[in-house]
Amino acid sequence: MKAVRIIALKKDRKRVLEHLQDSALVMVRHLEQSDEGFHRADTTAQLKQFERNAELTEQALRILNRHQPEKKGMLASFKGRKEIDPDEIGRIATDSAKIVGICQKLIRLEKQLADYAAEQIRIRTLLAQLEPWKKLDIPLNTRETATTAVLIGTLPRMYDDVSLAEALAEECPALTFEAEILYASSAMTCLVLFAPKKQREDAEKALRSLGFAQPVNPTSRTPSVKMQRQIKKGEDLELKIEQAKQDILSYTDYREAICETQDYFNLRAEKYRVIAELDQTDHVFVLHGYIPEEDCGKLEKLCERTADCVVEFEDADEDAPIKLKNNKFAEPAQSIVSMYSTPSHEDIDPTPLLAFFFYFFFGMMFSDAGYGLLLVIGTAILIKVFKPDKKMRNNLKLFQYCGVSTMLWGLAFGSIFGDAPAMIYKMITGNAITMKELLPWPTLDTQKDALFIMILSIALGLVHILVGMGCKFYVCWKRKEYAKALFDTGLWMLMLIGFAVLAAGMASLPVLIYVGGGIAVASAVGLILTQGRGKKNIFGKLLGGVASLYDITSYISDLLSYSRLLALGLTTGVMAQVFNMLSTLFGTSVFGIILMILVFVAGHAVTIALNALGSYVHTMRLQYVEMFSKFYEGGGKPFEPFSLKSKHFKTKGSNED
Repeated sequence: MKAVRIIALKKDRKRVLEHLQDSALVMVRHLEQSDEGFHRADTTAQLKQFERNAELTEQALRILNRHQPEKKGMLASFKGRKEIDPDEIGRIATDSAKIVGICQKLIRLEKQLADYAAEQIRIRTLLAQLEPWKKLDIPLNTRETATTAVLIGTLPRMYDDVSLAEALAEECPALTFEAEILYASSAMTCLVLFAPKKQREDAEKALRSLGFAQPVNPTSRTPSVKMQRQIKKGEDLELKIEQAKQDILSYTDYREAICETQDYFNLRAEKYRVIAELDQTDHVFVLHGYIPEEDCGKLEKLCERTADCVVEFEDADEDAPIKLKNNKFAEPAQSIVSMYSTPSHEDIDPTPLLAFFFYFFFGMMFSDAGYGLLLVIGTAILIKVFKPDKKMRNNLKLFQYCGVSTMLWGLAFGSIFGDAPAMIYKMITGNAITMKELLPWPTLDTQKDALFIMILSIALGLVHILVGMGCKFYVCWKRKEYAKALFDTGLWMLMLIGFAVLAAGMASLPVLIYVGGGIAVASAVGLILTQGRGKKNIFGKLLGGVASLYDITSYISDLLSYSRLLALGLTTGVMAQVFNMLSTLFGTSVFGIILMILVFVAGHAVTIALNALGSYVHTMRLQYVEMFSKFYEGGGKPFEPFSLKSKHFKTKGSNED
């Protein structure tokens, strides 16, 4: 990585920045202070405006998607962004004001819908309140006539004519009244009571003692009239709501234009973030950044074509970002590394090693040639048909290589859609046969040869761990930490190798027992003598060395983790065979064959889904926990160039892919 400084005339700033953004070669460097004699432009207002407009388009898209979701197929996520000519950005910029206006209309229409919905709730609430009073043929706010007091309200329990008369007589025996119960339920009784005017106070006092309450929002019209008016109002609202929805749907043809405009505003916002980082005078500007060393020539040619620029390179400092660069075999695994952490300047790039072991272990766990073939063909078709962007293309390539490994391991384990070939052979000939007998090459049976495969898994795990420790040895040696390399890593590597030789001797050649035992004992003595070297006295040094041997339990635990290679491989094979067996239970009639095909397809689809996910997760775990823990620190800053970071389109000939 190189640090770069680009100096150009201020009048050429727009053109230079546009070409840099399109090329995606330079990551802009943030400096706390400007150089002496320079200043920085305050782009806060412009930046906020573009960000607001981008958010406006996002709201408009959410509104359109809520009312008419965009029709996408199941495989639409694999499709790459739309490719446009760079000149099209100018057209999008010209139309942006119109699109912003459309977005504002959509937001206003959505607000109207929200207001209408709130009004509908209010109408429904009012109708519910008026429902108990619909039999009342006088307005709810009626209080009296020339000679009679009128009291309209509710009591908080159920009454009938008899119980109401008894309750009022008990409260006020002298009260003369006429009451009509309009509605009664377990929680409420709605009534209207007539009494002589001179007895109003007595009537009110008696009713209050029973919990009397006047209606909420009494009206000057009868409840039935009020209800009819509200129903009519609700019907009018329905028409308005339908019209607003139709108005929103009339803008669905602008969805693509809104997406493009959103990208345009995000690109402009990114550009103004960069402008805020430039050192400027009245006539020139200076851009500080980082660039991969292999792209320095491209940048010089770009600047020569664009404007009169001065381009200066120097060695990058420790804060420089990291850009991973690998061959086609390893590049798909970069996402796995980045998901964990970008390597620091003191790390090595683990991608090539991770790629090999990831493909290798995934295939061993998935371990079916038929499934592997489907992975290879399926990913190839997706890449060919949908032409995905670089990130998605690399993910598909990752599974394509895993598919190749799965095919090879499946052939080694004699598994092709489980034992499907043997099942078909038996259906045709009537003679039972095993996959080992059917295939012309020697195979391993994950069930009968489970012990051997377990030993193989542990042995592969030992190799994996030793590779990780070898990386640690290399990193320490590169840092000139020779004691750490030799004593903290080298001795443990020797001990593990010694135990491996010892185990091999116990299994086959007895003389290896002494060789392996000697290596292990010598390594243990070395660890005892060196692991406490940071202590001050001899007893502390020896105690620290002896205590360090306890770490062997950690290594044993790590090695046992590789038994999952056998476990998942066994699971895949057994599930496939079970579904094959179930598919043959219906016989060879026409109906039976149809059911056989359905069970076969559905069963293997379930097996592929479950075991592919399990293989992916557990393979990743073996990399992160078992291997990376031995040497990898991470914590680097990823290289994120100034580029056209767009969601919906990319320009032809851009450097993004």
